[in-house]
Amino acid sequence: MARPSGQIRRGQITNVFGPGALIDLPHHAAIVGGLETWNWGGDDRKRKIVEPRLLSKVEEVLGKTGLYMLEPPADNQEPDAPPSGISVYRFPEWFTAQYPMKGPRGQRTRPLVHRRNLITPTKWQGPDRKGYEIVPIRFVQACPNGHISDIDWYLFVHGASAPNTEPCRRDLFVDEWGTSGDLTEVEIRCDCGASKKLILALEDKTVLGWCRGRRPWLGGGNYEQKCQDANGKPTYNRLLNRSASNAWFPQILSVISIPDEDEKLRAAVDKVWEDHLQYVQSIDDLPGERRRAKVASALEGYSNEAVWSTIERKLAGDSGESTKPIKQAEIETLLTSPDQLEKVDIQGDFDARRWQPVQPLSAIWNKIDRVVLVHRLREVVSLIGFTRFEPATNDLNGELEIGVNRAALADEVRWVPAIENRGEGVFISFKIDEIRSWRKRDGVAKRELELAEGFKQWKKQYPKSRASFLGAPYVMLHSLAHLLITQVSLECGYSSSAIRERVYAGDSGYGILLYTGSPDSEGTLGGLVEIGRKIDQHLRNAIEIGRLCSNDPVCAQHSAKQPLEERFLLGAACHGCLLISETSCERFNQYLDRSLVVATVGATGAEFFSDADIALP
Repeated sequence: MARPSGQIRRGQITNVFGPGALIDLPHHAAIVGGLETWNWGGDDRKRKIVEPRLLSKVEEVLGKTGLYMLEPPADNQEPDAPPSGISVYRFPEWFTAQYPMKGPRGQRTRPLVHRRNLITPTKWQGPDRKGYEIVPIRFVQACPNGHISDIDWYLFVHGASAPNTEPCRRDLFVDEWGTSGDLTEVEIRCDCGASKKLILALEDKTVLGWCRGRRPWLGGGNYEQKCQDANGKPTYNRLLNRSASNAWFPQILSVISIPDEDEKLRAAVDKVWEDHLQYVQSIDDLPGERRRAKVASALEGYSNEAVWSTIERKLAGDSGESTKPIKQAEIETLLTSPDQLEKVDIQGDFDARRWQPVQPLSAIWNKIDRVVLVHRLREVVSLIGFTRFEPATNDLNGELEIGVNRAALADEVRWVPAIENRGEGVFISFKIDEIRSWRKRDGVAKRELELAEGFKQWKKQYPKSRASFLGAPYVMLHSLAHLLITQVSLECGYSSSAIRERVYAGDSGYGILLYTGSPDSEGTLGGLVEIGRKIDQHLRNAIEIGRLCSNDPVCAQHSAKQPLEERFLLGAACHGCLLISETSCERFNQYLDRSLVVATVGATGAEFFSDADIALP
């Protein structure tokens, strides 16, 4: 493995820079390599992450068994240690040379050169025999199946060559007519005189030709596979700005580790399963295995009968985990949390206590069912694939749709990358009767219909998507969560980008979990737990924030089905009020509308909180 070209945090692997993602290093543009290229510098440095509930969901979605989860490799800082890290491949292989020229019509122009024509990895030799710096071209081609490759610029400029004729291979140039970088002002020109504006690659889907199924992240630009759409027809390449946000969408599954009766025993067995317990044939073999120090330490306190029962379930392919949807299991655990004690003895990976407010109560408590202070939690996040151009988000229960056409992380997936974050949080649940009676109001029904119409417009753009409209309760709670994140970040000690959300809006209940997540102890400083003890005050402030946006009345009067703006999944929501860091949002800043939370300028009748609800006691 070569000397490291750059560094990223482990947590960025699952949501920003996983396999197939495009990345800019200090001196190169690259694509992150597949799982086969990951190197820990020795098997003893691999760290498995144990979370059976998540692993069972991963296996279900990928349709495979026998998978496991590994933490991404860390850079080994010791000078004599074996190299470790994640390989990347140089991509794209076309560059613009920083050799200033004037085109035949006075336009600014730069030579468009291929990697084969460079004199060094970072230099191109100009007509004056001097070396000039190069910049990777910002446009590549990709398809909705995740394949990606360099654009055949000769084909783009000249079109397909006539039979029995040699294609033109003269010098190419990038001409720019304005200063905005708009595609209508960018032209690719050949020295033979042929030229074509780049905007045509967006207007005509046939210009870039058929997708050849290239997957350079798996090793080399010629790693190809057959590429077809849902109807079995070849797919066309689409123009992609490699630095755009739609170049790589991660498909992740995450769970909050929640306790159950057999969780500790299953975790103990998993620790020594691969090296020892998978070879146990009967309960009589256990005493011999338990003489090993590693096995004895892992299984301390458990009887042979209990251990053998767990082994039998694993051998039979039964993880012992509940088949409940991810979010249903979580909210049921949160809603059954014990009452807060005067002195909290925090133990394990999960500790949640119901907090009882003191008198007098403000009117807003009429909407709240309970508040749970989560003193400690563990979140496990796993990356299972990725898409380009459009995200495949989770459903209401936090689970990915099975059958989504995702791009693979490896040629053959045997394991998936995962990280575990530890933090704290606060959970607010709302009364089911209040939510249901609110939804029956005429104003809410009308607003929900408007948002559903916007969703239908979005579906026309992405007809292959299996997503379904999430409903007014989810949109309301999601919008409230964003307002709360903005509000509590002013006092809790965490930035808004360090606070995450989980929204629950199903038959088991309605609630919001705000929590921090960090691979170390940074997310367990106690700030969110303290916020929970004053949650009525912060709710009132958050609702007041949502009442007026700096972009009103334009923001408040936005219609989700408006075709000109193409913000079909947003109601009254913009960067001035509801949009936050996408790393904090479970929906990529979609399904938001503050008019469902509070009355806004020109939009009343659909709000969940009235003026009386947020009045001071």
